[in-house]
Amino acid sequence: MRPVTTDSASRGSRPRIAPGDRPLPAIIAHRGASGYRPEHTAAAYELAFALGADAVEPDIVATRDGVLVIRHDVEISATTDVASRPEFAALRTTKEVDGAVLTGWFTEDFTWAQLATLRCVERLAALRPLSATFDGRYGVLRLSELLDLVTAASARLDRPLGIVAELKHATYFDSLGLPLDELFPAELAAAGWDRSAPLAVESFEQDILVSLAAAGVDADLVYLVEAHGAPADRVARSGAAARAYDDDVTDAGLAALAACGLTGVSVDLSRMLRTTGDGALVATDIARRAAAAGLQTYCWTLRPENAFLPPSARLGGGPGSPGDWRRVFELVQRSGAAAVFADHPDLAASVRETRARE
Repeated sequence: MRPVTTDSASRGSRPRIAPGDRPLPAIIAHRGASGYRPEHTAAAYELAFALGADAVEPDIVATRDGVLVIRHDVEISATTDVASRPEFAALRTTKEVDGAVLTGWFTEDFTWAQLATLRCVERLAALRPLSATFDGRYGVLRLSELLDLVTAASARLDRPLGIVAELKHATYFDSLGLPLDELFPAELAAAGWDRSAPLAVESFEQDILVSLAAAGVDADLVYLVEAHGAPADRVARSGAAARAYDDDVTDAGLAALAACGLTGVSVDLSRMLRTTGDGALVATDIARRAAAAGLQTYCWTLRPENAFLPPSARLGGGPGSPGDWRRVFELVQRSGAAAVFADHPDLAASVRETRARE
């Protein structure tokens, strides 16, 4: 990565994902309308905008030849048909990625031409069998194709549509000679992507966001905060002594993020809601405290299935059945969040519309 500084003065005035002149929170389709179609496919992104999403969230990783592609992770056996493709059998391997040992097929071992031959499958087939009926219908997208798709959808629907780009495993890719903080701005420039379109960049690693700020990348820069653990860039430097994500959501930690030129913090649902001693589900004060530091708060991920809801919001029917999702969605939307990620953008939008009529 580039040397890290805190000078963000060269960034421009691109529209925000969650501007103050529109109803909040902004609805970000998590990997597209991934509750209805296999994630990160053209169909998932097209459907997301049709269902009312303000922006879509691609997870971005790199190929061996430096092309940015859109996949949930570097290991792709759960989201493509690669395991059934004999021509790629020799590429199966075991690697350590950010401290986790993984066996499978990795994007950085493929050229874009090879990845482009794969077909996408539903990652959560047991929970979302309807989405799995679309397995094999869509190919892997590269970032430039999604930029074209968003531009076309914005013109067709006559409203500003944005992208919240998650740069995955930045430290890992940097170690392979594939610096995402250089590849991402280069792809935006090569695509000539519309500077009037809302753009945010997010990462679980602060270093790459600060690097992008220093480079003058014109985007909201949003730091992702896990429910537990420590970020990979800090672990790479400090090992077991690395500061945890918990430190980033203290008042001092939030102020430090803002001082580095970041504009937002995006927290796991468990940091936005908590269960009281008598079993009630209530919002935390994270959005209020982030706003006091000058940061917008995003929340991930709103999903209606029991498997993803807090225990007190789960209903009968099994993990794939809908729980009391509306109560959870309403609590998050009333918490002060500027934007929410949702696998089913229509459900999140329906809650926002109900609140707007109050």
